[in-house]
Amino acid sequence: MSTWNLDPAHSVVEFKVKHMMISNVKGTFGKATGVLNYDEADPAAASIEASVDVTSIVTGDAQRDVHLKSADFFDVEKFPAMTFKSFKVLPKDETVEGELTIKGVTKTVAFDVSGPSGPGKDPWGNTRVAVEATTKISRKEFGLTWNAALETGGVLVGDEVTITIDAQFVKAA
Repeated sequence: MSTWNLDPAHSVVEFKVKHMMISNVKGTFGKATGVLNYDEADPAAASIEASVDVTSIVTGDAQRDVHLKSADFFDVEKFPAMTFKSFKVLPKDETVEGELTIKGVTKTVAFDVSGPSGPGKDPWGNTRVAVEATTKISRKEFGLTWNAALETGGVLVGDEVTITIDAQFVKAA
């Protein structure tokens, strides 16, 4: 089993959610940390723990970012991070199951995983691997319930949120 540390400069945590039920709004979290324990000979024994700094949210609209950080949504003053800790890796199905905690609420989620890609050596002699992971969650299940009704019917913010992680890990010395 080897330990791999998330390279935040080459990793992206993104989300998308329906806006006004007609289009997607996307955003990223700019700060994340994580550790992958991985054995190429036994991928099912792998585990991952990660933390995302929710205060680093960027959607391309400063006013929306402030609202998302408020108590209406993430309440970053009380809950500055969301975390994930795996408890099962199913390499045959390329699924990682674990506990996702957002705004103090923990739920079991399954990420569909592609990878790992690599390993490869960077110009400085470090060994790297990469994975892409995607899941869909109900934001309401995590206490993210703020919304506004539309005159034409429906709501301003959809319930289903897609989370995608493109992660690159560096093998620890």
